[in-house]
Amino acid sequence: MAVGGFGGVDGPVSSFNGKITASVVVTCIVAASSGLIFGYDIGISGGVTTMQPFLQKFFPSVLRKAAEAKTNIYCVYDSQVLTSFTSSLYIAGLAASLVASRLTAAIGRRNTMVLGGLTFLAGAAINGGAANVAMLIFGRILLGFGVGFTNQATPVYLSEVAPPRWRGAFNTGFQFFIGIGVVAANCINYGTAKRSWGWRLSLGLAVVPAAIMTIGALLISDTPSSLIERGKVEQARHSLRKVRGKDCDVEAELAELKKASDVANEAKREPFVTIFQRQYRPHLVMSIAIPFFQQLTGINIIAFYAPVLFQSVGFGNDSALIAAIILGLVNLASILVSTGVVDRFGRRYAFALVIFQPGDRILTARGAPRGARALAPRVGVAVLLAVTTGVSGTKEISKGYAILVLVLMCIYAAGFGWSWGPLSWLIPSEIFPIKIRSTGQSISVAVNFATTFVLSQTFLTMLCHFKYGTFLFYAAWIASMTIFVALFLPETKGIPLDSMNSVWEKHWYWRRFVSG
Repeated sequence: MAVGGFGGVDGPVSSFNGKITASVVVTCIVAASSGLIFGYDIGISGGVTTMQPFLQKFFPSVLRKAAEAKTNIYCVYDSQVLTSFTSSLYIAGLAASLVASRLTAAIGRRNTMVLGGLTFLAGAAINGGAANVAMLIFGRILLGFGVGFTNQATPVYLSEVAPPRWRGAFNTGFQFFIGIGVVAANCINYGTAKRSWGWRLSLGLAVVPAAIMTIGALLISDTPSSLIERGKVEQARHSLRKVRGKDCDVEAELAELKKASDVANEAKREPFVTIFQRQYRPHLVMSIAIPFFQQLTGINIIAFYAPVLFQSVGFGNDSALIAAIILGLVNLASILVSTGVVDRFGRRYAFALVIFQPGDRILTARGAPRGARALAPRVGVAVLLAVTTGVSGTKEISKGYAILVLVLMCIYAAGFGWSWGPLSWLIPSEIFPIKIRSTGQSISVAVNFATTFVLSQTFLTMLCHFKYGTFLFYAAWIASMTIFVALFLPETKGIPLDSMNSVWEKHWYWRRFVSG
């Protein structure tokens, strides 16, 4: 199959040979930087909720619980109001991602990213100056709208701009910037933790990544597919020349884009109705299953509450923040692995890496079955906590065992970083035809946020009641999702977006829906 075509065409494959130009690289890097705001929020929220001045001002009941004698270590931070601070963003993000489907069609991918950046910036300013819980939650809601808009628009933007041969690597950039945001936030938390106003600085500095991505988005052009979709043919021609190179003849490709857009417009079907048609059943299932499973790896919940979790298992406040930084750096490094793997060996191979991790073998006897090695980090954390803290969770864990928990968690984070982390953004953004691409991505992001909200709102309560069993819960889901991918996800490596339907037609199960 020929490799070519500008992402977003439902017509013949373009003659474009997939050459990477400097303009493509710069454009994709700038667009991917939108991940900074999501990553910064993931990293900052967990650290702030361990800062005593922050807890004293907004959640004093948590401090009182921590001061009680013989408190169950798993239950110190079990507060529904406290978890609402983290999870409120995701309800807003869910609503925003659904609205963003129509926004991206009306104003374009680039402009939706700009709107997301400005909304996030306003929320960061309000959180930095918050005087009560209501202001905190309102600021979080604005942050959620910002993240919802950008998370819907950016992966689609990257898939439409990147050459098919390298689409996976470029799209992975979004997750890489999320990782950078997490690490930067954890470092800022560490630097501000001992200051009475440190939490304000940590929350308020979210305006920096928001400003960076907003200014960056203003400097790039929208995708040719989006411009054609909105009838801006001349701007689409200019955008194509900018991405392909000034010496490249773009007229044939422009004609293909216009033809595909005309076909989509002639259908005049409501996209939220079209996506439920039988022929799009595999696309819809993946847009729901992939983000749902991503969150059930449990890694984002660990990222939110890493400082809280590490304090619970024996680290002091400073040590807990350092441990969170280490966890973020491991995740960041593992994303680079995915960048090199996803276009060379394929998506399915990268997904399998979450469970078949090289590091697992240090945790089990040599010669143990692969399935046993696969779940070792997750099961290992559960067993270690059960043995060292007791079933009731009232025993203190030694420093050595606390460090071992960190090592296991790092292996856990690495598996996510080179598999489900970047791929959960890539797959939904590349499998849909142009007429329902924005809608499919909106559903995917909405499912991601809905699942994240439920898990983030319940994690600390689950930790309190299930204790070490919480990690067994996630281990079971990881096994299930790996089986799902092996059976139902076709390989999309190197396939132009305009030819993506062929992978479903050849699949042993999905062909019954898309054929004929």
